[in-house]
Amino acid sequence: MSDSLAAMPAIASPSPDVPASLQSFLSFDFGARRTGVAAGNRVLGTATPLRTIVAEGKDDRLAQAEAQVREWQPDGLVVGVPFHPDGAPHENTARARKFGRQLAERCRLPVFEVDERYSTTEALAEGARDADAAAACIILEQFLRSLK
Repeated sequence: MSDSLAAMPAIASPSPDVPASLQSFLSFDFGARRTGVAAGNRVLGTATPLRTIVAEGKDDRLAQAEAQVREWQPDGLVVGVPFHPDGAPHENTARARKFGRQLAERCRLPVFEVDERYSTTEALAEGARDADAAAACIILEQFLRSLK
C-alpha cells in the first residue's frame, strides 16, 4: 500500500474511483452487540464470512476489529451503514459511521461505506447460521460489484 493512502484514512462511498491497487478488503456489519466480519477480494468478487465480533463495549469491539485487520492485512475496509427503508438515517446510522471513522484512525486504512439496508434480512432468508457474518459478506459483495 502506498504511503499516501496509509497517511490518509478516509471514509468514502464506493465508487469506480477506488484505486486498483486496493485488492483485498474486510467488511463489517456493525451492531451494538454483534459485528459481522467478512473478507474478500476484487479478483474473485466474492466474500467469505469470518468470526463475528461479540463485544461488551465499543473499545472491545474496536480492539477485536483491529485484531482482524492485523490478521488479514486487507488493503481497505468496508462498513455497512444502516438506513430506514426510505433512506433516512437513524440512530445506528451515526453509530456505524463513527465505527468506520474509528477504524480508519486506528488501522490507517481507507474505509468505504455501503448502504446495508436489508443485508441481515437477506442473510436470514438465505438460511445463514451466523446472520451477522453473512450480512458482512453481502455488504462486501455489493461493494465489490460496484467496482466493476
